[in-house]
Amino acid sequence: MKDRLSRPGRARRRFAATLLLGPLSLAASRPARAGAQIEEPLADSVRGALSAAIANSAPPKPVFVDTEARLAYLRWLGEMSTRLRRRKPEHVTRVEFLETLWYESTRAGLEPALVLGLVQVESGFRKYAISAAGARGYMQVMPFWARLIGDGDSTRLFHMQTNLRFGCVILRHYLDVERGDLFLALGRYNGSRGRAEYPNAVFGARKAWEYKADRA
Repeated sequence: MKDRLSRPGRARRRFAATLLLGPLSLAASRPARAGAQIEEPLADSVRGALSAAIANSAPPKPVFVDTEARLAYLRWLGEMSTRLRRRKPEHVTRVEFLETLWYESTRAGLEPALVLGLVQVESGFRKYAISAAGARGYMQVMPFWARLIGDGDSTRLFHMQTNLRFGCVILRHYLDVERGDLFLALGRYNGSRGRAEYPNAVFGARKAWEYKADRA
């Protein structure tokens, strides 16, 4: 009869495997809540526009029209950092994430609270999250987008700014396709267009990230 590992022995072996595989093993063990976003044909003009939007690799450094606008941004950043602390305890990582999310969502013409709500629903703010359908990262971007409008390297979708940029550009594209109908755009983003569960979940999560300057 073959020797069997004791329960503590099995636990040590699983822990050692986690250390060897790193953060991707943690992501695989906790699948994200993302649907099977559908790959759709893109017109050449649309593909070109999306590729150009992705290719601009400017760092997330916002420019403000005046001092008051900058102060409003800093107040938003401080408030969101406080709200996100439980999910992202490390200060530098948390602030870098929020700075990048604000930059990419604003760049795409999206409300930061909406994008924060979407990230909460899609990945639970986990950088290395992977869904059963293969979607990756904070905004659960499907790998086929790297081929359609990126450089083909889907592993880069785990890079924070790359993932947030892809996600915001894709959501903006779906919002344009749906002529401003956010309910349908969110459904298309999740691969569940026309069903209420996913858009309602994002709308519900967005409430936790709404911010009014007059509350500062």
